[in-house]
Amino acid sequence: MFAAANPFRNASFSGQSNAYREIGVTSAVDGANPHRLVEMLYDGLLESIAQARGAMHAGNIELKCRSVSRAVRIVEEGLLAALDMASGGELAANLGLLYGYVSRRLTLANLRNDEAMLQECADLVQPLRDAWSQIAAQAAAPAPKRVVNG
Repeated sequence: MFAAANPFRNASFSGQSNAYREIGVTSAVDGANPHRLVEMLYDGLLESIAQARGAMHAGNIELKCRSVSRAVRIVEEGLLAALDMASGGELAANLGLLYGYVSRRLTLANLRNDEAMLQECADLVQPLRDAWSQIAAQAAAPAPKRVVNG
């Protein structure tokens, strides 16, 4: 049911798995299906943004920069790179634009030390993560039994 709306490559993400490992999302990449990989990227992105915000509060510039850099890499090398622009249609195009915006805002937030920009990025990504998780739950649920009247 959701396959047509999937803006991500349907391949096994084998070409992407090195990017996932390199950006340090988690070692669970090896056993994860493509849907779970995207969910892990969203989780890693939100975690990196939260870590950057905490580092900002603590005045830890090095950690803030590392966390924002990781967040940008997750967006660009994970989420954006995984989009299937050829067959993902308008959804993939719109996600591509959103990911580009988030990447720019993260970079600007790092430069300006602006926590509000970091929060804006988290606020944009959280609904995507939540929707992606709901799709997984719906796809895993057994199909309702059809009653045939005859």
